[in-house]
Amino acid sequence: MNLISYMIQLKVAVALNYELFQGEENDAKIKESASQTRDVLKQHFNDLKGTLGKLLDERLVTLLQEVDTIEQETIKPLDDCQKLIEHGVNTAADLVQEGEIAILGGVGEQNEKLWSFTKKASHIQLDSLPEVPLLVDVPCLSAQLDDSILNIVKDHIFKHGTVASRPPVQIEELIEKPGGIIVRWCKVDDDFTAQDYRLQFRKCTSSHFEDAYVGSETEFIVLHIDPNVDYQFRVCARGDGRQEWSPWSVPQIGHSTLVPHGAVFVNGKEMTNQLPAVTSGSTVTFDIEAVTLGSSNNNEGGNIKLREC
Repeated sequence: MNLISYMIQLKVAVALNYELFQGEENDAKIKESASQTRDVLKQHFNDLKGTLGKLLDERLVTLLQEVDTIEQETIKPLDDCQKLIEHGVNTAADLVQEGEIAILGGVGEQNEKLWSFTKKASHIQLDSLPEVPLLVDVPCLSAQLDDSILNIVKDHIFKHGTVASRPPVQIEELIEKPGGIIVRWCKVDDDFTAQDYRLQFRKCTSSHFEDAYVGSETEFIVLHIDPNVDYQFRVCARGDGRQEWSPWSVPQIGHSTLVPHGAVFVNGKEMTNQLPAVTSGSTVTFDIEAVTLGSSNNNEGGNIKLREC
């Protein structure tokens, strides 16, 4: 009885330790994802602030340039008019002064100066000065600013971005194949309608994910997988009618222990679940590379081509 009791207690202790480990791992996952989400939100909104600031500055510069253009175009005719009037007034003042001097001079000198004065006066056209526009006809610049844009921007800002507690799609299964891994995923959010999925993978030693598939299927075989090398896979989805992608699924690690066979090509494209488009009545060429595995008297491979119409 003591041995049985000890074994039961040992199993319970192991189970509790496992549950404790799982709890700590889950706790660390929540804290890490929360920290990453905070950083993403801060960076995104800082980028938005910078972009919006640049856009507002550009719009301000454009409007100020319009003010300068209108000011220059409307002031120039007024300046020209003022210069003509000032020139006419100055000419008239000089002529009056010359007439006064002619009157005060001697008889002979007076006649000569009066004749010069009369000649100059006959050429002055004081009645042809340009008309000064009325004050009501002079442009009066003003800025037309609609404050409703603040409400529009406010509504968009308050609706911008969401925080999801879990991704709407998760990887369901990894199946090893020779030289590849089949990745299957599924929706875990019934309220989410997926339009497209995006699958990425990377070696566990790499820091950069690569796109493997984008489309509406829920499984894909990732080829050119090195045997006995761990790879990480993650998937996200794009909602119906949306442009942005959902949060990434929890990365899953998988590897293949199977040596790759020869590749099969259809119309020059390696066969995956993404086959090239084939129309009815067209010619399809299958290129199969035969590879001999293990020891054999004949180590030579070959190419087999089947032509089907």
